[in-house]
Amino acid sequence: MSVRGNDRQIDNIEFNVSDIARSKAFYGAAFGWTFVDYGPSYTEFSDGRLTGGFTTGEAVRPGGPLIILYADDLEAVQQRLEGLGAVISRDTFAFPGGRRFHFIDPDGYELAVWTAQQ
Repeated sequence: MSVRGNDRQIDNIEFNVSDIARSKAFYGAAFGWTFVDYGPSYTEFSDGRLTGGFTTGEAVRPGGPLIILYADDLEAVQQRLEGLGAVISRDTFAFPGGRRFHFIDPDGYELAVWTAQQ
């Protein structure tokens, strides 16, 4: 994930996939996306405007990709979300490049928020 300084804006879209190579072949051929591999379980894609990722780190889930927002202050955003009634579905965890947590919005959609700050 890349830091663009867009606090509290959508920064990334992540697809849980069962086969990264198959997904790269499909989206590369269909839309001309380019890819950067970050180990065996994560590949970043770019459509020339937006970046996202394919990961095998979690189960494939119906309902679409995971929308990921960026935050300069991860803890403050989590507190704000909890104050608004969001449910934290995955506690903050570290990954190469930063930290993130997941939450459930009032309609049941799962989103994530990440920061490059360790």
